[in-house]
Amino acid sequence: MSNSVVKNLEQIQLTIPEHVTLVAVSKTKPVSDLMEAYNAGQRVFGENKIQEMSEKWEQMPKDIQWHMIGHIQTNKVKFMAPYVSLIHGVDSLKLLEEINKQALKNNRIIECLLQIHIAEEETKFGLNEDELENILASETFINLKNIKIVGLMGMATFTENQNQIKKEFEHLKSIFDTKKSLSIVNCQLSILSMGMSGDYQLAIECGSTMIRIGSSIFGGR
Repeated sequence: MSNSVVKNLEQIQLTIPEHVTLVAVSKTKPVSDLMEAYNAGQRVFGENKIQEMSEKWEQMPKDIQWHMIGHIQTNKVKFMAPYVSLIHGVDSLKLLEEINKQALKNNRIIECLLQIHIAEEETKFGLNEDELENILASETFINLKNIKIVGLMGMATFTENQNQIKKEFEHLKSIFDTKKSLSIVNCQLSILSMGMSGDYQLAIECGSTMIRIGSSIFGGR
């Protein structure tokens, strides 16, 4: 097992430009696997369950950036508020208000990505463009002082059709480009998170600056 995690990680790193951040998706994987990646230089890990992420945070070195990449229940935000580096899938003003509340309690500003719905599947979460506009224009949002929106993220349709995936990635990139110039204190977009094990190279071609890769590093679940 050992060598494969390191070997997989090194192979992927060779294919990623310097400006792209690799989030190693470590959900369900034991701390021993994460430590192999850590010892090979990986510092950004993504988890989709807050409880599991918190347990790993307690056990592992403190220079790790923990990214919450799963769908979030508001009542769980308090458990990760002391340490989480970036919350990926934020798709409602209600959730932003809760993150802001818990960040304030911990005397932190928590960085977030807004999730945009770009896939054709109904099962994927995310905001449509109107909902995005409404959040960014709302008085409530502008008054949230303990969060900062640093980018957008989205997941393409689960399909073999590369043209469709490309179209969805390009659509997200165009939304990102139009919002990048906004001057709102708590919204300054620099991260475009799209692309996973199967489509990250296409995502990078379409402008992604952050990719989430799990199975290609750690093997199947």
